[in-house]
Formats: sequence, C-alpha cells, structure tokens
Amino acid sequence: MKKIKLEILGISYSQSQSGAYALIFGEEGKKRRLPIIIGSFEAQAIAIELEKMKPSRPLTHDLFKNFATTFNISVTEVIIYKFSEGIFYAKLICFDGIKETEIDSRTSDAVAIAVRFKCPIYTYESILDAAGIVMQEGDESLEGQPAKGTKETKGAEPGETGEQYSHMTLKELEKKLMEAIDSEAYERASVIRDEINKRKSSEK
Repeated sequence: MKKIKLEILGISYSQSQSGAYALIFGEEGKKRRLPIIIGSFEAQAIAIELEKMKPSRPLTHDLFKNFATTFNISVTEVIIYKFSEGIFYAKLICFDGIKETEIDSRTSDAVAIAVRFKCPIYTYESILDAAGIVMQEGDESLEGQPAKGTKETKGAEPGETGEQYSHMTLKELEKKLMEAIDSEAYERASVIRDEINKRKSSEK
C-alpha cells in the first residue's frame, strides 16, 4: 500500500472538544488536510519541540528519545495506519542497526516522538479518504496555521497575549522567558518569546 507523506501545518484550539487541540496535517504538496484531535499535554509536547524550547528537565517524549538513542535505536518513520470509530492508530518504525521493529502508539505520542527524531510521518489513501478534508480555493478554515510563530500553534491560553508584557524591557522579558520554561509554563513561554522576537525584529 502506497504511503502518503504528511507535514505538520499547525495546532489550534479544537472547535468541537473543550480543552482539546486540533493537530492539522497537510498532504505534502497538495490541498488535503487531516485534522486530529489531541490532548493539551501532547499538544504542548509537540509544540515545544517545534519551537525548539529546552525544558529544564526532560519531558516524557524527550526521555523516550534519550533512552532509545542511548541504546542505538532510532525511529525512522511514523505511520498513521488506521482510522476506526473516530480514533486514529499509529505505529513507530524503529531500527537498531540490525532489524526493523514496529511499535504501536497513540497518534499524538507518535507525532511528539517523530518531531524529536525528525523522521517523516506517513498515512494511507484510505485514511485521507475517510477523515481528510479537501481545501478549496479561498478556503482558509484550516489554512494560515503554521507550525511555528503563532499562538495557536503553541497552545497559548485565551487572554495570554504579548500586550501584557509590552511594558517590560528586553532583559526583563528574557528573564521571564527562562522562569516560564523552568516552571514548565510553556504556553506563557511561547507568548513571551513572540514578544521578544517582535522587539528584536523592530530593532533591525
């Protein structure tokens, strides 16, 4: 069965489930989108890696990667292989230098691990037929949600905006950023980093 490569387009608040997020995939080079509802913890785990944030202590998915690489095991690809009764099923394709092994996984965990190993994510035509959305020209309902640089992607909470940090100096913002990362308040850290980047861009 032919595999179809997916790319992560962004993460936004779920319109259908309170407290959940929609992870939006796009079929590489085409207009089809595959939205998958995930929990807030998994959304943070994915966004943190996409944003290149460094938590003070390893998160669960970081621990998995560190454990695997310590024993020379790599995750070469992730496949979303099944969609049944509203649930997506995924597997990790792992290689230890000798043999390839498949490990069943929740899709959200598989994606969080995939972004850490920088490995490709695939699905099948049957999955896109069953759960995909074809974007029409001018339809922006699932567009404009890049995987980096927006609050939607990073799971910032409502009301957590850069305006509340506008009175702070750059040095104070950088201190606040480190405090947020150390306390694992990653949504806040994302907003603060947006404000820092905005300041630095305006100074150029």
